[in-house]
Amino acid sequence: MNHSGNRLWRTVPLLLLFFAMFVLADRDTGGRDERAGEEPVHLVWYQIGTVQPDGKVVEKQVNDYVSEKIGVTVEIIPVNWNDYNAKMRSVITTGARWDLAFSSSWANDYLEIAQKGVLLPLDDLLEEYAPALLAETDGRFWQAAAINGTIYGVPSEKELGNMPMWVFTKEYVERYDIPYETLHTLEDLEPWLALIAEKEPDVVPLYLTSEFTAPTYMDKIMDPVGIEYGDETLTVRNVFETQRMQDTLKTLRRYYMAGYINSDAAVARDDRKVKRFVTKGDGQPYAESVWGRTLGYEVVASAIMETQITNASARGALTVISKDCPYPEKAVEFLNLVNTDLYLRNLLNYGIENVHYTKIPVSAEELERASSKRFIYDCKVHVAEDSGYAVPYYVQGGLYRTWVPDTDPVDKWDAFAEYNRESVEAPTFGFDFNAGPVSGPLFDFRIILDEYGPALYTGTVDPDVYVPMLNAKLYEYGMQDVIDEMQRQIDAWDRLRKGQEVPE
Repeated sequence: MNHSGNRLWRTVPLLLLFFAMFVLADRDTGGRDERAGEEPVHLVWYQIGTVQPDGKVVEKQVNDYVSEKIGVTVEIIPVNWNDYNAKMRSVITTGARWDLAFSSSWANDYLEIAQKGVLLPLDDLLEEYAPALLAETDGRFWQAAAINGTIYGVPSEKELGNMPMWVFTKEYVERYDIPYETLHTLEDLEPWLALIAEKEPDVVPLYLTSEFTAPTYMDKIMDPVGIEYGDETLTVRNVFETQRMQDTLKTLRRYYMAGYINSDAAVARDDRKVKRFVTKGDGQPYAESVWGRTLGYEVVASAIMETQITNASARGALTVISKDCPYPEKAVEFLNLVNTDLYLRNLLNYGIENVHYTKIPVSAEELERASSKRFIYDCKVHVAEDSGYAVPYYVQGGLYRTWVPDTDPVDKWDAFAEYNRESVEAPTFGFDFNAGPVSGPLFDFRIILDEYGPALYTGTVDPDVYVPMLNAKLYEYGMQDVIDEMQRQIDAWDRLRKGQEVPE
């Protein structure tokens, strides 16, 4: 009898068993992408910042890592600071390929592009592909990222609030025993500006540039219109009609006439060679070390006002995804990895170890002192001079997964988290203005402010003469319409959040 048919039948279960084992083994990726054997998906990522000589070298190392990890490669396209807005407008309107892009309240305007409908809604994708990132990031960043209840961007977790500061050159503070920590308002500076003008004739007491904006105690929702900090009545005002701004401009004029402010302030660009006693900066915890490295000498700083959280401040840096991105799941998975993977985050931030930076071990004593704090790592980073790779630290992702520079304390990021916890929400936090009904006047306002702002904010012209001229022009081009429309919208928003009926 021929038993060959029986032998073949008996081998089938064995073949099925071996096949099942092969499939299971293939699925056990050990943390690698389950698409192993397939080509990685490719993402195009636009970023703001100067093109770096070694940018492509770092990009290759990034792709070697993330292609193995999650089956993704990226093409990073940096665009210079002054060109970024125009470039992204062109990319978006012409339908050119982009998948990821830097966005914020000040560049590639987040609210504007979200309202245009060009961004991918992320709520469901974040829950599925980035649950850790969603859970670990301060909820107020996500609150600010939500436009009409929908999240369109992944925030870079950094300082949350607006923290303007006076930045003093430490040399003069120590030489004249100046109590800088007690100096907050513009008026507080006056006796010390006079002292520096007398004792240090080659030093500018108050150094200002054309980019300077006077201390403003208001959330300028659409410059120059907004609501003053602490105003629970939510009354919309033109900032140039507030008593505080009028007084500030008069003080700046007095300082300019006294010679405390550099005479070219209205047209000046920041010249680091100019010796100065004090200037104004946008602060954060340990900002002094950042400014000191930039300027090449030590500085100290004091807060001008209580830190306020606004939509604009909380939208200081986000990464958005195009609604036309062919790989939305992979794009979110990639952003999750950027913000949670220690190796990748530092590779993007600092470049390649022993080429662009070296690790510096943290002393046992410093680690012990910081043992109860969060975001503590056992190394710091010494960045090589002229290394060929230096990118803005907040553009690609959050800060808490980066090693701190060797000039900063090891608990720097814990200080950031504490600073965020203590920051105060402005009464307008969460309100988004739909500018559509008054887009024409707002466009005109930008032109008018470019004409009048630098001269007024630097004290170059007399505010008693020029503020009435400015306000007359603003009202000529629709200021009252903007105030009325913003008041209508914010009243409706306030009623909704209080659970009240909104009248039609």
